[in-house]
Amino acid sequence: MRKNIITLALLSGASPALADAVKIKPIIDVRLRYESVDQKPFAQDASAITARVRAGFEAKTGDFTLLAEAEGILAIDEGYNSGVNGRTAFPVIPDPQTIGLNRLQLQYRGLPKTVITVGRQRINLDDQRFVGGVGWRQNEQTYDAARVEWAGVKNLKVDLTYAWKVRTIWGVDGTPTRPESVSGNNIFGNASLTTKLGTLTAFGYAVDQDQTPLFANSSITYGGRFAGAHPFTKTTKLNYMLSYARQIDYGRNPNRYTAEYFAGDLSLGIKALTIGAGFEILGADKGGALTSFQTPLATLHKFNGWADKFLVTPPNGLRDAYGSLGYGFKKVGPFETLGLTAAYHRYGSDRLGLRYGDEINLQAMAKMKRYTFLLKYADYSAKGFATDTKKFWASIEWAL
Repeated sequence: MRKNIITLALLSGASPALADAVKIKPIIDVRLRYESVDQKPFAQDASAITARVRAGFEAKTGDFTLLAEAEGILAIDEGYNSGVNGRTAFPVIPDPQTIGLNRLQLQYRGLPKTVITVGRQRINLDDQRFVGGVGWRQNEQTYDAARVEWAGVKNLKVDLTYAWKVRTIWGVDGTPTRPESVSGNNIFGNASLTTKLGTLTAFGYAVDQDQTPLFANSSITYGGRFAGAHPFTKTTKLNYMLSYARQIDYGRNPNRYTAEYFAGDLSLGIKALTIGAGFEILGADKGGALTSFQTPLATLHKFNGWADKFLVTPPNGLRDAYGSLGYGFKKVGPFETLGLTAAYHRYGSDRLGLRYGDEINLQAMAKMKRYTFLLKYADYSAKGFATDTKKFWASIEWAL
């Protein structure tokens, strides 16, 4: 370890004495996952066994932190369409084989109440509905960006990012429609005020994708979000969230449109039991393709069901009404925690009153020391949009 510290110091032009002040923390994250997809009208089910390894380090000295992390994904069983491998006889499981630099960032904390981060980095804003890292997929989405986070006024935080490139989940074998990276002038502005009732956030996101097949993803979205919790007793708590946004076309987007977004969520926690319900509306303009409310940089798997049938909002928009039930256990056998979750979604259009379908989601997650075990299932029943789809996942993850 001392040799590594001295080498880092010499490379940076520092003396060996200064090297002793450098603290290095390793980064290791390994995930093995099985995923299957039964989707009509495909004659063959998709089956994928993939392994992801992330490895790197974080080096701190004074007000500076350097983080470097590589990532590799191996397809052990490639009986699936990764989106870029050409196996179109199978349903899509978007976990292509790839290897590359996941993060390389320099962070500075020398200014009062200010954090400046430059380089390839992970960006997750609020609940990741508009800007996120797509952490569910094996290959994470990161950003080549400069970011400033300022908290110089009590209870107020301002977060401003300029991102000139989005490193997508598609990896080194990306295609023109599913590229490894997308250039553009993306600006993410986010200001949040913490109150006794919750956090009030105002945001404005300009998404600029300057590659020809992706022009229609360019948009400006601005709005607000309020989220908080109210404890009734030591064991009972109400969580709530309400959000609104408006979106218009931007840059070289060939479409001219305006669409609105609404979301609301309530959940009641009673000891280890959680009961929740909510709605989400991604509005439509006149029913043309890609003229409804789109969120191309979101962590989309978190929203509108785990079957991922609405990664692109339909032309007539989307209305998602859902309910959920969860229960958490402590110290079950060898596991420190065990969580069970069930959810139901009912989908329809925002205009014309169309019925899209229904979906059931089930999940069991257990943790034991540095290990996380997951079983997950999604069953989408089509009524008037897409096709019947069933998905199943089993995974184990170890992180340092």
